[in-house]
Amino acid sequence: MATTSRKWGELMIVLTAPLLSVIDVFIINVAIPAIKKGVHATDGEIQLVIAGYLLGYAAFLITGGRAGDHFGRKKVFFWGMLAFTVASCLCGLSMTPLQLNVTRFFQGVSASFMVPQTIAYIQVIFTGREERTKAIGYFGITLGIAAMIGQFLGGYLSDSHFAIEGWRLIFFINLPVGIAALWTTHRYLEETPKNNTSVFDYSGVGILTVGLVALIYPLIQGRESGWPLWSILMLGGAALVFVYFIRHQRRKLFANKAPLVNVRLFRFKDFNLGLLTVLFFFMLHTAYLLIITVYLQGGLGFSAFDCGLFFIAMGIMFTIASMLSIHYVVKYGKRVLQVGVVIMIAALIMELLVFGFHANHISMLVLMAIYGLGSGLVLPSLLNMALKSVPVEFAGAAAGVYSTFQQTASALGISIIGGVFFFFVETGDYTKAFDYGMVANIICAVIVGVLLYLLPDKREVAAPAGNTAVSRAPVEEEMIFE
Repeated sequence: MATTSRKWGELMIVLTAPLLSVIDVFIINVAIPAIKKGVHATDGEIQLVIAGYLLGYAAFLITGGRAGDHFGRKKVFFWGMLAFTVASCLCGLSMTPLQLNVTRFFQGVSASFMVPQTIAYIQVIFTGREERTKAIGYFGITLGIAAMIGQFLGGYLSDSHFAIEGWRLIFFINLPVGIAALWTTHRYLEETPKNNTSVFDYSGVGILTVGLVALIYPLIQGRESGWPLWSILMLGGAALVFVYFIRHQRRKLFANKAPLVNVRLFRFKDFNLGLLTVLFFFMLHTAYLLIITVYLQGGLGFSAFDCGLFFIAMGIMFTIASMLSIHYVVKYGKRVLQVGVVIMIAALIMELLVFGFHANHISMLVLMAIYGLGSGLVLPSLLNMALKSVPVEFAGAAAGVYSTFQQTASALGISIIGGVFFFFVETGDYTKAFDYGMVANIICAVIVGVLLYLLPDKREVAAPAGNTAVSRAPVEEEMIFE
């Protein structure tokens, strides 16, 4: 019993990383007008408040996952949390747009080192099928609830007046949570065995970082600048860098030089299908939250605080559905997620038909709650579906790749679906902007449903050829997430 209690206690500690990082992504959405006024930023500069964080976060996620394997997950988690807490305070102290954007970038980088350790710790600590499924479910619940909390706090703090400007508290609230997480990590979290028998792949880190920056930066800033030539050239350059990165990693693998990403990971068809599912789900989910927030404030005239309140109903239903999801997914598998996708599509269609013509408090609360119900059935178990067939020897790489796909998908959702929405917003037609944005979300939801249909519930995987000492206890050899 004591061992079981310790497992769940360690899980609560490492879940502070995704909680803080996801809150930071979504809390900014509602607070952007207040931050823009507070630091006297231009439209381009305030756009970088979101872009800088996403850029730093996504560019180093795989590096962060691999660093945990090499240097020890507790050590990397601790220093990542410390850097994140310090960077958050520096964001709150910023006086100019440049200061804020630089510190936001480093805040994203620090998050990229602590979040993959959460996924890897779950793989290491929970070896039983049911325990692991529940733990992954709680990870998913944390992501979803953090997004809702971020939206609500962004609205509440933006309209609040304390001894300091309310928007600065958006960053300072990370200080007490960060201090508590650092203390509990030092006191209670156990270190995992290191895999430092080979030299860390610094060249791989550099190549991957260049490729991700070349992909993410123009996707986020290209539309704002009218898709100039430099943005197209950067996207083309990103494709070339990724091709070179794959070849570089293969050469290192064949030469037994421990590449940053073991390309054998992508031999698992289930993993590839799972990543595509993650890609389209987080594109629509992130874009949906942004579109709803802007539409409520700009199109329907609600205050930031009122906008935050609408997410309470969604958050309540999401939490209830999440608990049901992690309970029933063990018995019914992917069918639970498929039901969730159907509910999400129904909610999106009803919102498309209702919000632009007969929007009122009741209809918004009910339909957003239905969406929360559907997304709650999907998100907590999506990680389990994506990684269930990956052998333990790929723990760090799988965690980093999954997190990178998730964060890159958020950037794609904001830049592509959000770009469609803001294209019409700039013309002053919020109704048309909302309609086109929701249609794009519905298309993504349908693709998620198709991918879930193609993804098998179970797949037997051969035992790994060589365990790389990532576990502290005997681990099932068949699957990481069954």
